[in-house]
Amino acid sequence: MFHTIEEALDDLKAGKLIIVVDDEDRENEGDLVGISDLVTPDMINFMAKEGRGLICVPIEAELADELKLTPMVDNSSDPRGTAFTVSVDHKETSTGISAFERALTIEKMVAPGAKAKDFTRPGHIFPLIAHKGGVLSRNGHTEAAVDLAKLAGYSPSGIICEILKDDGTMARVDDLKVMSQKFGMKLVTIKGLIEYRQKREEAKETVI
Repeated sequence: MFHTIEEALDDLKAGKLIIVVDDEDRENEGDLVGISDLVTPDMINFMAKEGRGLICVPIEAELADELKLTPMVDNSSDPRGTAFTVSVDHKETSTGISAFERALTIEKMVAPGAKAKDFTRPGHIFPLIAHKGGVLSRNGHTEAAVDLAKLAGYSPSGIICEILKDDGTMARVDDLKVMSQKFGMKLVTIKGLIEYRQKREEAKETVI
């Protein structure tokens, strides 16, 4: 039914997108997930065409501070606590909306030495701040993307996009399985990622 986290990490390291599903008692949604360090225009175009949701960039609080990415609103009423910051474009973009320019903005966000002055606000890329502790502290797609990027050996930042069906409604597990098979994409759950991380943490404690 679902692939292993190891299989998903192999694909992510190869610059491929995977599908990550959360729990039925939460959003019961699937997101396309990729690694920010490996972003390409083709990746963004696929997300826009086949995912159809909002393309966001989960990051850690440290990068948000460095880039002066303040919260989108002062008092969020989002019941799930999704931590949107102000949206951005890189200063080298024109309109910022094309797949090429969105990929450029993401590439520049995670590049060493990135500065707040390099980005205009508002823009077409939506950063999200992940909870410290990742999926072990909050079981959201934001934390899953950051955890997967770190586990794959890259900067703690991912790219996510919710998956909608052709009719505009949310894709559910059965739809996501079809998509996984159609495009040869790995399909994993946040629950599986939590278990994977817990086992790694336990192994570290055993070694110590």
